[in-house]
Amino acid sequence: MKVLIANKFFFRNGGSETVMFQERDYLLRNGCQVVDFSMRDERNLSSDYEMYFVGSRSYGGGAGKLAKMADAFSLVHSPEAAENISRLIKETKPDIMHCHNIYHQLTPSIIGAAKKQGVPVVLTLHDYKPVCPTYNRLRDDKPCSDCLDGDFSHVLRNRCADGSLGKSLLLYAEAVVQRFLGSYENVDAFIAPSRFMQESIAHRVPDERIKLLYNGIDTDEVRGSGTDDGYVLFLGRLVREKGVETLLKAHTKSSMGWRLVIAGTGPLSEVLKAKYNASNFVGHIVGEALREMIDRAAVVVVPSDWYENCPMSVLEAMAYGKPVIGSRMGGIPELVEHNITGMLFDAGNANELTVALDKLMASPELRKQMGAKARKRVVDEFSLSRHNAGLLNIYQSILLGV
Repeated sequence: MKVLIANKFFFRNGGSETVMFQERDYLLRNGCQVVDFSMRDERNLSSDYEMYFVGSRSYGGGAGKLAKMADAFSLVHSPEAAENISRLIKETKPDIMHCHNIYHQLTPSIIGAAKKQGVPVVLTLHDYKPVCPTYNRLRDDKPCSDCLDGDFSHVLRNRCADGSLGKSLLLYAEAVVQRFLGSYENVDAFIAPSRFMQESIAHRVPDERIKLLYNGIDTDEVRGSGTDDGYVLFLGRLVREKGVETLLKAHTKSSMGWRLVIAGTGPLSEVLKAKYNASNFVGHIVGEALREMIDRAAVVVVPSDWYENCPMSVLEAMAYGKPVIGSRMGGIPELVEHNITGMLFDAGNANELTVALDKLMASPELRKQMGAKARKRVVDEFSLSRHNAGLLNIYQSILLGV
């Protein structure tokens, strides 16, 4: 089998790239041929197909009016991406194209280009773009479902894109154009990493074309040492929708004095440091230091205020044998079993989160029991081998027409 994988970044930029590279490595190890399509970037890994990659675009900065107009058009439909992938398909003749994060720099124009040459298309849903022009289902930093009914004019009326009429108009135009072109209607199968995502996208496309396939993690490579240094850990960007301030409030409300570690950076970093204890913030941690920080934590908290999909942070914590306290948002409750592998709380409810954390931090034995059950659950249900087997089944069902 020859698989063309399209993703706008060809380096590990985030969770979607983690999933994409895991799948790519698996296909290569198992005798499949892989063809890459992405955007040129100095951080990219090496690829035999980089001559087909599109030029780098960031859609920011102080460009002139004409340049901004050209950028706006290419965000909606990229002639360069459509032309380059058409040449790549003619040259390599893939059996199937698997798209990951393709919006804005590559655009769904590549879907139509592939279908014109008879190549079936799979799209992994890392976000809500087909049913939400801003992709994150947030309005004024709060969860939103307005556009699920297909009326994308909400994004324009509510200025959902950073409060900007211009940006919101552009995203509205993008959504309308893609619907007119039938870009998502041309996708043969959507991969939904959570039931919540599956149900969200079913507002637009038929159920039978949406395949549930949870993200996976290599449980042979990721395993904990059993160490518990007694601190509560948050990992992620310091942005409002990640709910980190709810955790900080819970920390201040607790009378138990447990230690809190906030690992990450973002636009709220300085504001939160000024408002709360700055010593709790350790900045951006990567590599072995990050792995050790998770391994030595007592509890990992995912207090998101937005509809998370299938966060790798939850799976990784479980693989290390850590109980997870997560908000009841999106796909998180599908991963965390309340009072079994961790605990759930209502998003934004600092009092409820304080109670949950105090209960766990008061009992090392309870943490150990929940952590062991979390590890067993991720091995049994969210292993990378299980994910990869499911991926091949989806490919084969499309190619065989079943």
